[in-house]
Amino acid sequence: MKLRFTKSVLINAINIVLKAVPSKSTMPVLECILLDASEGKISMTGNDMRFAIKTTINGTIIEEGKIAINAKLFADIVRSFPDDDEIYIKENDLNISIESGNADFNIMGIDYVEYPDVPDINRSNYVCLSQYSLKEIISQTIFSISSDETVSPQMSGEFFEVYDNRLRLVSLDGHRISMRNLVLRDNYGKVKLIIPGKTMMDISRIIPEDMDNDVYVYYDNNHVLFEYNDTIVLSRLIEGEYYKVDRMISNDYETKVVVNRRSLLSAIERSILLAKESDKKPLIFDIVDGSMEVSMKSYIGSMREDIDIDKTGKDLTIGLNPRFLIDVLRTISDEEVMIYFINSRAPIVIKDDDGLYLYLILPVNIGVK
Repeated sequence: MKLRFTKSVLINAINIVLKAVPSKSTMPVLECILLDASEGKISMTGNDMRFAIKTTINGTIIEEGKIAINAKLFADIVRSFPDDDEIYIKENDLNISIESGNADFNIMGIDYVEYPDVPDINRSNYVCLSQYSLKEIISQTIFSISSDETVSPQMSGEFFEVYDNRLRLVSLDGHRISMRNLVLRDNYGKVKLIIPGKTMMDISRIIPEDMDNDVYVYYDNNHVLFEYNDTIVLSRLIEGEYYKVDRMISNDYETKVVVNRRSLLSAIERSILLAKESDKKPLIFDIVDGSMEVSMKSYIGSMREDIDIDKTGKDLTIGLNPRFLIDVLRTISDEEVMIYFINSRAPIVIKDDDGLYLYLILPVNIGVK
């Protein structure tokens, strides 16, 4: 094998596939990137057996070949080279030379035959949407997944549901629910997938924010595959049934508040200056006609702030997790938000009239009757 690259192209490809390479594994080959120069093109693959990324790279093939290279070492070497120099990679009998300018590294590779194949799935079932839309809808929901897979595997993933031409993405962690709806260009019937949160997070990080280019989401009973530009991302699905989230959401309410989103977000962001990350102090909302008082008390000090609102229904005092509210308000672009309350012990719902988003947050007990 003998290949030539520019540093920017090579490091970009490495950064993409690194997300599928485990930092430690009982199988050393899984800590590698597979570099494949064959059939007139160059590709790079990371694969941890549950999650795989493969991308095609622009480079010059002087001599074809395949080799598995330790991913971290490879990335560190390439990053160390000057930006303007070309990089040459040569391999012979598992000995790899990586050259740039006057620098020449020699390291050992692993035979490509030991590298696991990326499963090939049937591509007859798919959903298509713009890269921008997928990236956006993931960022608007991903923060509500659970980080603890042992509690519930389903909570560690996102529910990808399609009905005809509508996509709904849902996440929950036992304390909140995030739900976003998107109208698709075509009808796709019924699709229900639970996609691991790590997969969705990595997709949102590596996919370009391109309104004009599409991403195809292929699926079968066990896998989902995202394909865009020259990259594919394949992941196992989470087994089982997702939660009946519609049954958790009530349309009844006793109090409705309409408030300027920026004013509310700014007040909440100020309030958490008094609460460290480990501090679970709730933010207290005291809602009366025309005004909502936001207050926080911690061992550091206290604060209060009044925000103008439009209120219908009963007065109410409720405690809420301020960081949960910040997560929601930062994803909404509307100038005003509508918040629905039942009582001080029931979940609140933030939603729009068009059904594009819905967020549910459980209250924090502050001893209010």
